[in-house]
Amino acid sequence: MYIALYRSFRPETFDGVLGQEHIVKILRNQVKTKTTSHAYLFCGTRGTGKTSTARILAKAMNCLAEEGNRPCGVCANCISIKEGTFMDVIEIDAASNNGVDNIRELRESVKYPPAAGRCKVYIIDEVHMLSAGAFNALLKTLEEPPENVIFILATTEVQKLPATILSRCLRLDFKRVPEKTLRRGMRDICGQMGVKISEAALGLIASNADGSVRDALSLLDQCISSGEKTVTREQVIDILGTAGEEIFVEMTDLVLRHKVADALLLLDRVMADGKDVRQFMKDWVSHFRSLLMTKFVRNPEDILNMSSENVERIRRQSEETDLSFINESIVKLSQTLSDARWSTQPRILLELCIVKMAAPARIEPAGPEQTVPAAAGPEPVRSEPKAEPVKSGTTGGVDCDRLWHAIFEEGESLKGSFNLLRIGTRLKEIEDSCFVVEASNEVTLSYVMENASELERLMEKHTGKRLRMECRITDASVQRENAKTAEDIASEIGNKFGIHIDIQ
Repeated sequence: MYIALYRSFRPETFDGVLGQEHIVKILRNQVKTKTTSHAYLFCGTRGTGKTSTARILAKAMNCLAEEGNRPCGVCANCISIKEGTFMDVIEIDAASNNGVDNIRELRESVKYPPAAGRCKVYIIDEVHMLSAGAFNALLKTLEEPPENVIFILATTEVQKLPATILSRCLRLDFKRVPEKTLRRGMRDICGQMGVKISEAALGLIASNADGSVRDALSLLDQCISSGEKTVTREQVIDILGTAGEEIFVEMTDLVLRHKVADALLLLDRVMADGKDVRQFMKDWVSHFRSLLMTKFVRNPEDILNMSSENVERIRRQSEETDLSFINESIVKLSQTLSDARWSTQPRILLELCIVKMAAPARIEPAGPEQTVPAAAGPEPVRSEPKAEPVKSGTTGGVDCDRLWHAIFEEGESLKGSFNLLRIGTRLKEIEDSCFVVEASNEVTLSYVMENASELERLMEKHTGKRLRMECRITDASVQRENAKTAEDIASEIGNKFGIHIDIQ
């Protein structure tokens, strides 16, 4: 019977463990100095070598080789443990043996001395699946086990373990394996099997494995199961039929650069590979969430549950992406996903969403009846604003108030203190090489100049032109002209509603 790669190439000694040098160093030293703990807790994501390392430690404790070279992997005890026939190494699956009675049986067997080796080793996999009663039954034995007994608990969800269990174990955290290490390991395996595989194919498999050795070998197993002696990147894509993190990085990059056609062609390629359109939208929303996390969290590996390489790809893209774009994209994709639940053509909805996301932002000229929306709070009663002249040949008739409002809408999402500028400034005019901002006082003028580079960047984004900012104090005559008395306001309200208002 065929044995899967992740089983046939399971490491048999400490030298074969990939990407966990910090743990191997600790265990080797403890075996050499005979200072091994009575209880270990191996925790980490799937496929990082927890159970394999537990078996290697069990071999080291019972190996017949000379000290300093344990485990050897070739003596009778090592081979017996590898084949699962060694009486003093007991593996328990806590997912199916999670009751109090199972732990009581374990406690009874612990009392007996080793039958064939120097030490009895109990490996409890997925220990977080034990019931509360089973944990309580295990506590005393775990704290003070008989001589020559070692417990190794392995789990992918350490947060589910009681604090009383955690405090009785030596905890060792298994990290996600770097892609470089995965590629090296898979390259060696392919060499032993006589399979030629390209570096691009190795990189794609390693990226989709996301730090899990078992996942990487399972994917490699699929790729070479066709019997071909050469594996290319195109074959890997055909076999996987999924959109890895690199697809979402590429798709987001195309949308950011307003390449609508390329984004739609990439989507067509992904759909042709058999990816479900609704699942693609969910995964893309998760990608934007990852971009959001990396903007605020310094080390987001645990939050994102990704390999360090994928996190670095997302970090680079996050640095080039505005927070407002991330926010808008999450909202648009979530709305599209909601609409797609009841649609018979969800792909069309996603394509339309991509077009909207990738379309360059434009500020349309304000109509004669339009007014600039308020920054916050209830809409005040006010008269129609007087149109501010814009120099000819500069902005094509774009309304300055509307443009200035749009810039602050985006600026405030990046920097909350931008709201201070909204109150005391206005966009006076736009010329061929600059735009003029008027400030109401010296303090506001100073703050505007401090944020000149950011305002120039936002203006370039909305107008498509690189303009220099000039700022000046509003003329006193203009301030007087814009000031309104109580009688003026009362007259405007009265004219609007057909009533007469007396000012006391």
